Amino acid sequence: MAFGVVLAAAIPLMYVIISSLGLDLAAWQGLWNNRLPGLFWNTLSLAVLVAAGCFVLGVSAAWWISRREFPGRRLATWLMVMPLTIPTYVFAHIYTVLMEDTGWLGQLWVALFGSAPPELFNIAGITFILTLAGFSYVFLLVQDALSRSQQDLEEAARIQGATPGQVFWRINLPLLRPAIAAGLAVVVLHVLSDFGAVSMLRYQTFTLSIYLQMNGRFDFNAAAGLSMVLVALSLTFLVLERFFRNRQRYYGSGRARRILPRRATRFETAMIWLWLGLIALFSVFLPVTWMMIWSWDAWLDNLIDAKFWGYVRNSMTVSIAAASITIVAALPVALYHARQRSLISQSFLYASSIGFVLPGPVIALGILAFVLANVPLIYGGLLVLVLAMVVRFLPLAIHAQESAAQQLTPSIEQAARSLGAGPWESLRRVTLPMIRGGIVSAWVLVFIDTLKELPATLLLRPTGFDTLPVRIWIEASEEMLELAAPAALMLVVGTLPILWFLMRPERSR
Repeated sequence: MAFGVVLAAAIPLMYVIISSLGLDLAAWQGLWNNRLPGLFWNTLSLAVLVAAGCFVLGVSAAWWISRREFPGRRLATWLMVMPLTIPTYVFAHIYTVLMEDTGWLGQLWVALFGSAPPELFNIAGITFILTLAGFSYVFLLVQDALSRSQQDLEEAARIQGATPGQVFWRINLPLLRPAIAAGLAVVVLHVLSDFGAVSMLRYQTFTLSIYLQMNGRFDFNAAAGLSMVLVALSLTFLVLERFFRNRQRYYGSGRARRILPRRATRFETAMIWLWLGLIALFSVFLPVTWMMIWSWDAWLDNLIDAKFWGYVRNSMTVSIAAASITIVAALPVALYHARQRSLISQSFLYASSIGFVLPGPVIALGILAFVLANVPLIYGGLLVLVLAMVVRFLPLAIHAQESAAQQLTPSIEQAARSLGAGPWESLRRVTLPMIRGGIVSAWVLVFIDTLKELPATLLLRPTGFDTLPVRIWIEASEEMLELAAPAALMLVVGTLPILWFLMRPERSR
C-alpha cells in the first residue's frame, strides 16, 4: 500500500526527469553560469532564516501555552494557529500596503523614526512574511508533543538536582526533537516551494525562476532543469534532517502521568501576553483588521454577490476532499517508516516528499501530462485538481502522523498482538486512537494549505471553477483591494470551524 502511494506521489518527478532530458550540456552550463549560484544563495539563506524565526516563535509559544495556566490561555492557542489560515501572498500583499508611506505602519514608522518605512522587497522582508505565515506549523506539532510529555522524567531530573533551565535543555528539548524537526521540515519545504510571497515581493528563488521560465519564456526544459536542482536540494535537506535524528527514539508510556500546566504568576502572565500579543499583533490582528475594513467597504458597495459565495463553496469542496484522501494515503507511509527504519522506508519517505519540494506549476503540469497520457477522460475535471492537491501536500500529513507514531511505544502494539488482535484490529483499536492527535493535525494542515493553494489551482481548475485564492490573485494583481479583501477574509472565516475541531483535544485536557 505504501509503495502505491509513493508511486502516485512520484508522478510529477517523472515529468521533470523526462523534460530535463531535453537539456544538453551547453544549456546546463548556461544555467550554472547565469542562474544557479544566485538562486542557491537566495533560496538557502531564506530557508535558514525562516526556519530560525519559526523555531523561536513556535517553540516559545508552545512552551508557555502548554506549561503555564494563565487568563486567556485558550484564546492564545487560537491566535497562534490562526496565521495558518492566511496565505503567504495575502501576507505579502497586506504588508506591502501597510508599509507604504500612506499605510498604517508606514505612517507610524514615519511618526516614530522620522524616516521612510523599510521596504519588504528584500531578504529581510520576505523572511518576515514567511516566518509569520509558517511558525504555526512548529507550534502545532510541538504543542501536541508537549501535551504528551511525562512528569516522571522531569521529576527524576529535579531529584538529581537539575535546575529548571537544565531540565529544559537536557530533558525537554531533546524529547521535543522529533516534533521540532518535523515542524521545521514542513517550514523549510514550504519555503523552498513557496510561490505567492516570493512573486509578490519579487525575490528570486528557484520557485519564482521556474515559474518565469514556464510562463514568461515558455522554456519547459529549462524549468524542468531548475526543478531537478530544487528536488536535489530539498532531498539533501531531508536526508540530513533524518540523519541527525536517526537512531533516536522518543517513546512515551500510555500509563505515565502527564504534566499539568502550572498556574502562572502575575509577572509571568504579563510577560507571556507581552510576547504572545506581539506575535499575534503582526500575524493575526493587523492582517485581519485590514481584511475586515476593506471587506466592509466591499459590502457597502454591493460587491459581495452570489458569485462570491460560489467561490467559497468551490474552495471548501476541494479542501475537504483533498484533506480526507491525503491523511488516508499518508498513514501507511508514516507508520511504515516509524516502525521499520530501513533503507526502503526512508526511500519511501523521500519519494513521497517530491510533491512538496516541486513548485505548484510543475506539479500541475506533471499531473496534467500523466492524465492526458493515461486517463484522458478525467481531463478538465475536479478529480485532477484534487489529485494534484493530494500529491502536493502528502508530506504534511506524513510528517504530522509520523511524529505522533514515533512517540507510541511499540510494546503497546505488541501487547495487542499477544492478546490475539490481528494487524487490522490492532491498527483500529490501538494505534489509530493513540495517534489521533497527529491524524487530526494532519487533516487540518492539509485542509488549510489546500484552501490557500494558488498556482496548481490556476492551471488545473475546471472551466468556470474559480476558488478564493484564484480570485484573491486576480483582484490583488489589478489593485482592486475591495474585491481581494473579502476573499482573503473568507479563507480565515472558513477555517475557524476546522480550528475549533482541532482545539477539541485541548479543551478535553
